Amino acid sequence: MPAWQQLRDAKFTEYEDAADGWGKVSNRADAARIRVDQEMAAPLRATQKGQARTSAEQDLTQLSRNYQYLHGECGLVRTALNGLASELSSAQKKLRQALQDAADLRFTVNEDGSVEYPRSAEAPMSPANGVAEPGAPVPLLPGAGEANGDPDKGKAEDIAERISQAVNTADEIDTRYAEILRELKAPAGLDVTDDMLMDEARDMGGVRKAVGTYVDKDGIPHGKSPADNKEWWDSLTEERREEYQTLYPAEIGALDGVPSAVRDSANRIVFGEAHAQVRHALAALGPEPPKTVVTAAGEIRNPEWTAWDAMGGGRFKDQLKGMDAVQARFDQTGVDGLPEAYLLGFDLKGDGHVILANGNPDTADNTAVYVPGTTSKLAGAGGDIGRMARTWKEANGMSPGGSTSTVTWIGYDAPQNILTDSPRPSYASHGAPILNDFLDGLQTAQGGPNASHTTVIGHSYGTTVIGVAAQEHHLAADDIVVAGSPGMLVGDASALGVGREHVWSEAAGSDPVPYIGRDFLGGWKWGVDTWHGVPYNAGYIQTIPSDEAFGAHRMDVDTSGHSGYWDEDSKGLKNQAAVVVGRYDKVQEEN
Repeated sequence: MPAWQQLRDAKFTEYEDAADGWGKVSNRADAARIRVDQEMAAPLRATQKGQARTSAEQDLTQLSRNYQYLHGECGLVRTALNGLASELSSAQKKLRQALQDAADLRFTVNEDGSVEYPRSAEAPMSPANGVAEPGAPVPLLPGAGEANGDPDKGKAEDIAERISQAVNTADEIDTRYAEILRELKAPAGLDVTDDMLMDEARDMGGVRKAVGTYVDKDGIPHGKSPADNKEWWDSLTEERREEYQTLYPAEIGALDGVPSAVRDSANRIVFGEAHAQVRHALAALGPEPPKTVVTAAGEIRNPEWTAWDAMGGGRFKDQLKGMDAVQARFDQTGVDGLPEAYLLGFDLKGDGHVILANGNPDTADNTAVYVPGTTSKLAGAGGDIGRMARTWKEANGMSPGGSTSTVTWIGYDAPQNILTDSPRPSYASHGAPILNDFLDGLQTAQGGPNASHTTVIGHSYGTTVIGVAAQEHHLAADDIVVAGSPGMLVGDASALGVGREHVWSEAAGSDPVPYIGRDFLGGWKWGVDTWHGVPYNAGYIQTIPSDEAFGAHRMDVDTSGHSGYWDEDSKGLKNQAAVVVGRYDKVQEEN
């Protein structure tokens, strides 16, 4: 059968039906991964101990990883088949239109794609008169000056060219998709390896290239408000949402306003592939050499370590440390009642970023978002994640009838050097819009400002970020808690937009940061400085949240230093948890 007849008669719904089947497998794999993590692994960790638990936990972790791989890879097959059907259908439509035009003019399409047309009695004779060959030049204006003076010749040449173009286009489409579909296969076995995850990342790039504009990256909102993002997401069919998640998980996972479950599913793909790639890159460098060596001249930096670090060794090691901390939190679901984790943001840009929630903030009665300060980055995520896990446990215990979600938000580029970076407000200025978008996105996904009681918690320089965010845009929060604040660049709690009565401050007596940061990050106002109610200064004064003149609730703490505010069973932790769940009566304030 001639190629144009094969294209004309092809039934591309068969590809679409196959795509639906692969889509169902992908969706079931993702649902199975969630069931393994939440309904199997979590109860196991909560109820079992010893070697039996360890062995079963390892098997369930591998099973979850397998399902994650199936979700992504089957999703790529679905998207490729849908793209193939869509593009071939477009070529088929153009062919059928050309054939219809030929039929309307009573032209004959030959098996080789040439088009016969009735010769006009007035047209001069020529060897090719009466047949338009495929690919023949198409005259600009059929008429007396062209097509040998026969208007039907120009029409026939146009139809023959359109037939040829449709067939050639279909052949190119078929070749392009056949190549990527051949690549979408997995080796036999039950264990998904790092190599397979890296291969999945390559497959994703291949499918993106193959489908072209079928799933258009430019269609994803960029720089829009969370409300606009939600409107776009809601406008998509379920199938198109799944295709975007499959092809562009990093972009969908970072989209504020999209449901947290969607962001988590997309970011798990990004995380899994990145984790595998970094492990592979670090292993390829070989063991880390000693950082220093002892020579006759004394201890010096080891040239071998310097070369190892220059090739990315230190960076890969830091990235892996942070990702291992995230994975460890995944693996803690169910331990001491800790709820499922939601990965709401993740990337390796710069020092790396991660946004991790304990419990689903979209459905929580109480939500807390924690903004860490100087030196926060992916490599140190373990400590910040632990703080919010302890906050969740404490808050959950204070609100047995409600649900709580606590979020670790390492979503901005924090200052990394205490001496040279921390005094500069520019880091807060850059981070504040990102924080506002995230908070607006949570509120949008939750269903509005009254859907959840939201508290923003800041530590150290993170409090400065919150202060700038509150000045730039109405903060989508009910309460603000700051700990060890060097200043919020505002002089009074009333300037933060949640009301003085909803601003809470903690500062340990031995914490040096509030005193060091005041001159750089404190705010100014006309007022009176007091110490235990006794005035000692008046006029244009500079304040930080731990000052009486600032006007915040000053909560009692029983820890020392700059990092003890989340110590287990501490007053600082209990007070923060009380604010998070709206139990203001349980807050212990300074005398």
